[in-house]
Parts: sequence; structure tokens; C-alpha cells
Amino acid sequence: MNIADTYTGHVEPGGDAARRTLDGLTITKLSVGPMDNNAYLLVCREENEALLIDAANDPERISDLIGHGPDRPALRTVVTTHQHPDHWQALGAVAGANGANTAAHPLDAEPLPIPPDFLVEHGDTLKVGAVTLEVIHLRGHTPGSIALLYRDPNGHGHLFTGDSLFPGGVGKTSSPEDFTSLLNDVEKRIFDELPDDTWFYPGHGDDSTLGEQRPHLAEWRERGW
Repeated sequence: MNIADTYTGHVEPGGDAARRTLDGLTITKLSVGPMDNNAYLLVCREENEALLIDAANDPERISDLIGHGPDRPALRTVVTTHQHPDHWQALGAVAGANGANTAAHPLDAEPLPIPPDFLVEHGDTLKVGAVTLEVIHLRGHTPGSIALLYRDPNGHGHLFTGDSLFPGGVGKTSSPEDFTSLLNDVEKRIFDELPDDTWFYPGHGDDSTLGEQRPHLAEWRERGW
């Protein structure tokens, strides 16, 4: 698989992966499956251990992303951001092939094809090698949707939002109550807590920053989606 080292936040369905290299972590983004799902491979540069966010589809392509040589990272954990089937089609295959543990929020665990090894709640942390990720529960797209935050000590934050936050709005919800719940959580747990230079990575499509989206929060609330 070709991996581009010039990271823009855009990847094409079926195309190359794109890698962002930080001091302690590499973040590689790949579009998989018919719904242009993003899978993110996080690799601790110090310990060469990996964590995958959303084994959404195409287990063979995800395997190629991890690599096949002796220097490939050890995939320790696969995190599922939420219960919708387009985000876990390759979960069993990827976790099984790599002997990786799986993690999800308890409210979204039951529909998953394999029971999570770890259940994570708001405020919990997950490790990838020497790197720590914070779990943020965002209620509304699904009951147990989560985001993962990496606070880079030598740079800005990196936030993996699943389908709860996109450029242009929050994720799809099935009722006005769910929309209000999701937007409230996104405002209070993300925008009120994190600075504008935080880069976020959604479950589909291109990335953005909180600063780029912050001016539109009132507009999203007014339109109701």
C-alpha cells in the first residue's frame, strides 16, 4: 500500500493512505468500504505499538496498512467509536489476525460482532505504547458514541470524533432530543474544553479544526441538524 507523507486530511476511497508524523505518534488515515469510512492507525514511535480506530471494512487493506514485515507495529487495541455496522465490518478479522484487544463504550457494545475486551466510559484513558488517549462520551448519534483525544505535549490536540462531529455539523440523529443531547455534549465536552488549534478526524470525509467550526455552533443549533 502506498502511504503519502504529505498530510492534508483528505483521502480518496480505495486510494492511498496518508500519514501525519508527530514527535511521539504517527497517525495514518485510510478510506475503506463503500461508505467512505475512515480508519485511523495510531502508532507509538517509541514502542512501535499500534491502536486502530474503527476497523470499518476491507480487512485486507487494513492489514496492508499495518504492514507485513518484521518491523511492522504490534496492533494491541482496536477501538470502535460507535455501534453502527459500517464502522465494524472488519473488526473480527482485524482483531483476530493481530491478537488485538477490542474496546467500545458499554452502551454500544451489544450490537458489535464480537464482545469488547474493554469497556470504556467518559474520562477513561487508553494506551498505545507510551501514548495516552482520553475517552470522551458524546451522547446522541448513538447512546455510546465516543471520541478519543491525544494531547500532544509538543503540539496541538488531535481528536478522533467518529460520527459525532464533522466539518459542517454534528452527526446524524434520529430525534430532536438526540440532536440537542449531541450538540450539548459536543459544545461542553469538546468546544468548551479544547482550543481552536485542535485538529479533529471524523469517521467519514475530511478533517478540520475546532477553530474553523466554532463560529458555526449557533447556526447548527438554529437549523436543528
